[in-house]
Amino acid sequence: MSERIHPSVARHLDQVRALARDYGVVRLELFGSAVTPSFDEARSDVDFLVEYPTGYEFGPWLKRYQLLEDDLAEVLGRSTHLVMTSALRDPYFAAEAAQTRMVVYDISANTEATS
Repeated sequence: MSERIHPSVARHLDQVRALARDYGVVRLELFGSAVTPSFDEARSDVDFLVEYPTGYEFGPWLKRYQLLEDDLAEVLGRSTHLVMTSALRDPYFAAEAAQTRMVVYDISANTEATS
């Protein structure tokens, strides 16, 4: 499964999963260029879809959401963007994301994609 993930991201999957666990994430998926041949080592960022449990405490001004995004960027050594799964209500965005979505962490199914 991880053969689609660019190597500069794939080598950090264990750390990415640990962050997802530490922040109480239900599901974390990669999407975009990090799972396509168009990933540019020098310029590409890494995009994630993130799902939190119902009633998740984000803290003031979504502080825990921002901290997760920052911690992922530090681990990956590049700009990182988190997009909440609620954004998938937009049919255009959902269709675009569906082309490249790849689960890297899913606590509800008790599974994690292998690296």
